[in-house]
Amino acid sequence: MPEGENEPHLKVLLDQNVPQIVGVWLRDLKSSWEVNHVSMVGLEGSNDSDIFAWAQENGHIIITFDEDFADQRSFPVGRHHGIIRLRVWPTTIEETQNALGRLLEQTDESELSGAPVIVGQTHIRVRALRANE
Repeated sequence: MPEGENEPHLKVLLDQNVPQIVGVWLRDLKSSWEVNHVSMVGLEGSNDSDIFAWAQENGHIIITFDEDFADQRSFPVGRHHGIIRLRVWPTTIEETQNALGRLLEQTDESELSGAPVIVGQTHIRVRALRANE
């Protein structure tokens, strides 16, 4: 088998505020992705910087409701594997799945790597990387 053929297309880490069942749903939907939840990798109860460091060391995009991850001073564009910030209310399993479903329908997988993404109730904003970032 050629090198990299079994590599997942994307690796994602669900923050502790994202229900674990969403990870099961996402793994079913995107079987080529590696989907982890912080509780699966020993990070439950960890602070943002520890979660961020693990995600960077392991090549994961972070999916979170935590607005702190949208702070570009702490998590600068182009210096991470990607952060998907969910801004939907209520933060139920159904609304979370709806938001991620919209994201997957409206964006190409390649747009998610390395970019900050905000998924709101009615819109999705992907900050594309510029050549100098």
